[in-house]
Amino acid sequence: MNPDDDLAALVLRAERSTFHGIPADAIAELERAVVLAEAQGQVVFLAQAAWLLGVALAARGRFGAALTVLAPLVETAGDDDVPAQSVLYASLASATIASVHRQLGRHEIAQQADLSALALGEGDDEATFDALVGLVADAVGLGEVTRASERLAEAAVLLPVEPGDGSDRWWRQRIRLDWAGVELALLEGRSQDAVQAAGAAITRAEQAGAPRHVAKGLLFLGLAHLAGGAEPTAPTDRANAVTALRRAADVAEQVGAAPLIWPARALLGAVITPADERPTGEGAVSLTIARAAVLTIAEDLPPGVRAAWLARPDVAALLAG
Repeated sequence: MNPDDDLAALVLRAERSTFHGIPADAIAELERAVVLAEAQGQVVFLAQAAWLLGVALAARGRFGAALTVLAPLVETAGDDDVPAQSVLYASLASATIASVHRQLGRHEIAQQADLSALALGEGDDEATFDALVGLVADAVGLGEVTRASERLAEAAVLLPVEPGDGSDRWWRQRIRLDWAGVELALLEGRSQDAVQAAGAAITRAEQAGAPRHVAKGLLFLGLAHLAGGAEPTAPTDRANAVTALRRAADVAEQVGAAPLIWPARALLGAVITPADERPTGEGAVSLTIARAAVLTIAEDLPPGVRAAWLARPDVAALLAG
């Protein structure tokens, strides 16, 4: 057998690139896996490969392509001939769809997708967890503190005891719980709790060898430090934020994660440039990179969504700067 026709090996290799390497490296392999799974009638492998392809595309900022790949998994999940394992991948796909909309600022649409993921994942702790932690982020985006706190508690209960041998298959879920904890803490004005949760997420991501997750943890850490000082931000908090954001941007650029590049670079450019001065040097470079990442994301969106993305207040302000 041609090694490239071994679906299990192909999907496993691409999964590693998606979560532990450069997502772009996984895309061609996952596209091949989808074709092979269809040809061989391997419906579960097809669902797994399609979900991973959606994750890899979204990680690159190719949100439109990701939604195109993921939507059919959710739409066909209720068909009579769909295996239970494929339904679980449909739940994960719906949670990923929610993540895409959330990153575009479409929190109400994301919430509906996460509720769909929750229904599809019923009976499976991992799928249920992904939906619940997504609902935390949705509630934070909608300013619903009580609901966010309740969902966070529900998600935390599902986590098994963390093993001490470094073989934790729930590493991704634990990091996502830390991220959700950061978001809720920031919404509630608990900046030091946010710093601690972000630090825990970074440590877990580094232990798991997951650079994209490291970058997002660092982005959250930068945000937490910016929220930590008085107005204006205390010098030590500002310095810590700059350090975290620089590293977040560097790591995100290494793995080509446009959805993390643009906020890290935009924040960095804003923080190191006084409000009454024109950006120069590192600040100007960071803002230029942020604008390029925003436009890269826009290129892959459907026209209506693209217009809404470019009109989003923070995006519009960045592009107008």
